[in-house]
Amino acid sequence: MMNALWALGRPLLFSLDAETAHHLTLSTLGAAPRLLGAIARPLCTAPPQPTTLFGHTLPSPIGLAAGLDKDGVAIPFWPALGFGFIEVGTVTAHAQPGNPKPRMFRLVDERAIINRMGFNNGGSAALAKRMEHLKGRGHWPSVPVGANIGKSKVTALEDAAEDYATSARRLADVADYFTVNVSSPNTPGLRSLQDADPLRRILDAVLGAANGTPTTLKLAPDLTDEAIHDAVELAHTAGVDAIIATNTTIRRDLLSTDPNQGGGMSGAPLWPFARDRIQVALAASAGRIPVIGVGGIESADQVQDLLEAGCVAVQLYSSLIFQGPGLIRRLRRDGHNAASP
Repeated sequence: MMNALWALGRPLLFSLDAETAHHLTLSTLGAAPRLLGAIARPLCTAPPQPTTLFGHTLPSPIGLAAGLDKDGVAIPFWPALGFGFIEVGTVTAHAQPGNPKPRMFRLVDERAIINRMGFNNGGSAALAKRMEHLKGRGHWPSVPVGANIGKSKVTALEDAAEDYATSARRLADVADYFTVNVSSPNTPGLRSLQDADPLRRILDAVLGAANGTPTTLKLAPDLTDEAIHDAVELAHTAGVDAIIATNTTIRRDLLSTDPNQGGGMSGAPLWPFARDRIQVALAASAGRIPVIGVGGIESADQVQDLLEAGCVAVQLYSSLIFQGPGLIRRLRRDGHNAASP
């Protein structure tokens, strides 16, 4: 049933430019997330794949990556699709419009997305208020909801630590975990914050402001092996709870043709590169700090590959855009069938 509905809806959405379709979808889901979730849930029911993350027992190790629901407008809806945890954002201390449009592009034949959104969001104060409202009305999901936080564009790089800490303080009592995003290619200078000295200051500031809320660090796939090792080591020493590997890539040689669009690329072509980078992060962690794998995941075999390699969980986003709301059910069903004797 869900596949049939998606087959009807996809041509309409894909006839629109990528950001318009994104906005239309989020506006619809945000208008009635609990009602639409109640409709979707029986159509997306899947076998449980219990796992533990941040002290929570999850129904599935498959999570929603940040970027799809930046402002958390549809938080109550996402678990209905079968996600075991949800990450909203990226949000920043200051509300900001992001980069000029157009800034999101589908590469349908490649099953890839290029975006240079630039952290467009309503700000971490607005997200905190929305989360507080959900909790106050008893509408909080039964799965963990994380907040991905980034640096405001107007904030100087040397003041980044306090900018991140401001968002962490605002969200500390409502988010189930934080992700420190220093790896987006779409905010000028942001990736330089992955260097040891600024990264140490940011992590210390966020962990101090988080008031015990679990905190993860999201790394770019474009880092060298040495840089990944150094970042993982620093995160472990600082007391970070997990590494998320990886974010989007600036590489274009992974595509069959170059669309000549700047920004970060995600989706199916990222998988082999991300898989290699995830392995480097796993080796660097050596079991001392959990790793969540992200990057081009679209099949149950890929999910199982990462879990068997040592990832505690995985996240996806782009494959949901191309395969539709029944994706998580298929991944969980196929994974369950593969694991059954």
